[in-house]
Amino acid sequence: MSGLTARGAAPDSQCVWIVFSGRADHRWLRLLRPGFRHCFAALHDSSGWTVLDPLTGRLACARPEVTPDFDLPRFFRRAGMRVLGPFAPTAPGRGSRLLLAPFSCVSVCRAILGPAAPRAWTPLGLYRGLQNLGVSRKENLTLAATPR
Repeated sequence: MSGLTARGAAPDSQCVWIVFSGRADHRWLRLLRPGFRHCFAALHDSSGWTVLDPLTGRLACARPEVTPDFDLPRFFRRAGMRVLGPFAPTAPGRGSRLLLAPFSCVSVCRAILGPAAPRAWTPLGLYRGLQNLGVSRKENLTLAATPR
């Protein structure tokens, strides 16, 4: 696969949803736009869901105890978060643009998406980049495939 694609992938492959929230654990995060103060990734494959949430100083990895066909993106949307995806992560490329990037929620989400992920420093920048990716390739993110 040459680039990041929206709209799901082949069966038994991994799909990624990026979730954006207004949660602010630190005062300085309040400088960011409300609703876009944090982001994390939800990965889905044939065995179920994995949620990767970059927190201050560590990366939380969780396997929610839900059935593999549970609609986790819908759960996050109902909780008031914005969700984009599904995206099929791209294969690792040569070199890494993230080498000098600080550990942040955005850098972790970009690393999960792969080298074709849009360049961004803030959750809002990543959200806009992922939206533009779908528009520029004439792919409709609102008709996302249901989780397998």
